[in-house]
Amino acid sequence: MKKLLSEFLGTFSLIFAGTGAIVINDVSGGAIGHAGIALTFGLIVLAMIYTFGDVSGAHLNPAVTVAFAAAGRFPWQAVAGYVAVQAAGGFTASWLLHILFPAHEKLGATLPAGLASQSFILEVVLTAILMLTILSVSTGGKEKGVTAGIAIGAVIALEAMFAGPICGASMNPIRSLAPAVVSGHTEHLWVYLAAPVIGALLAVPLCIGVRESGCCGGKCRSVAL
Repeated sequence: MKKLLSEFLGTFSLIFAGTGAIVINDVSGGAIGHAGIALTFGLIVLAMIYTFGDVSGAHLNPAVTVAFAAAGRFPWQAVAGYVAVQAAGGFTASWLLHILFPAHEKLGATLPAGLASQSFILEVVLTAILMLTILSVSTGGKEKGVTAGIAIGAVIALEAMFAGPICGASMNPIRSLAPAVVSGHTEHLWVYLAAPVIGALLAVPLCIGVRESGCCGGKCRSVAL
């Protein structure tokens, strides 16, 4: 239960701060700016890794949880529970933002700026890079690593910085699902549900290809970032 509560709180904080930055930027006339939004996503993930990394692993993302399981680092029987509480945390955050800003139309929902296929490919590549970073810095037991939080938060901020204006740089099905459903903007939602999972799973064989033998496939049992 401690792990599940940690995932709920961590995912809630991610969605509340990240999409909240988008909403507040809109209602304040651009006071935060695109760079500020990208940094908010990176910093909140960094903070949640340091807060909950030694408890639940601070996955905060169903794609990350599934990829950890595929890599043999996380038990498959625990995936459904993690995904359920991640969804609950995300929807709670989006509903709270809707209550606070009822006039806001999209609540930070991700929508392609161009072709859906373009955003799909971008999301696959972005998530693969993110997950490859996560797999590379997550070693050992459930412990907080100084470099893990910095590396993962920096990658998220970087990818949101350059790809956000086109695809939204979601890299997280719940980050897109919750605001889309609560706001009613579910068009092209399939892009943000499928692409991050595909990208995260793609990172597993890539990590096996560049890392030492036995890092994935059941020998590394760490769930911590």
